[in-house]
Amino acid sequence: MGKTRLEAFSDGVIAIIITITVLELHAPQHDGNFHALKPLVPFFISYVLSFIYIGIYWNNHHHLMHATQHVNGPVLWANMHLLFWLSLVPFTTDWMGESHFAAAPVAIYGAILLMAGVAFRILTWTLIRLHGPDSILARAVGNDRKGKASILIYALGICSVLVNPWAGFAIYAIVAMIWFIPDRRIARRLAHERSAPAHPDATSSQQQT
Repeated sequence: MGKTRLEAFSDGVIAIIITITVLELHAPQHDGNFHALKPLVPFFISYVLSFIYIGIYWNNHHHLMHATQHVNGPVLWANMHLLFWLSLVPFTTDWMGESHFAAAPVAIYGAILLMAGVAFRILTWTLIRLHGPDSILARAVGNDRKGKASILIYALGICSVLVNPWAGFAIYAIVAMIWFIPDRRIARRLAHERSAPAHPDATSSQQQT
């Protein structure tokens, strides 16, 4: 089956997630001074990191789908699994801001990021299984060291929350910095495939036909 509806649905859900997240930022009421913004600082910090993360997932999802020819049932469910974890980001973002980065919400936030990372890897594996080990996507992803390392760093961040919630939050930010520049593996592989000369056998067979 085609991938168009999956891409459109995913884009819509991600747009709604960003919208819900920003709606948790409430302007000060009846106060036009700069000091009125001080209570909003925790909300803004958590919002910025969450916005970056949602943007990172959208960018990498876009690249993933760009290297995908078609989808099937397991891919649809793997994609829904990813969107489920991303849909929980606004809740934990607001909770962190409300609690001024207490240990529990920061740990839960990290757990959701961890599960979203796992879900993205599952989606990638499902697409590779569908397209085969010799597909452009499979060759571009390779052993996915970046993805594996990210999951380990998330786990480290969750454990660090027990010592200091800000330490855990800082570690989550490090993962975001690692992924801030969109993953270029797929783009490079697609560019390489398009620029590679046609195989002589394939060229001769086309001329014969």
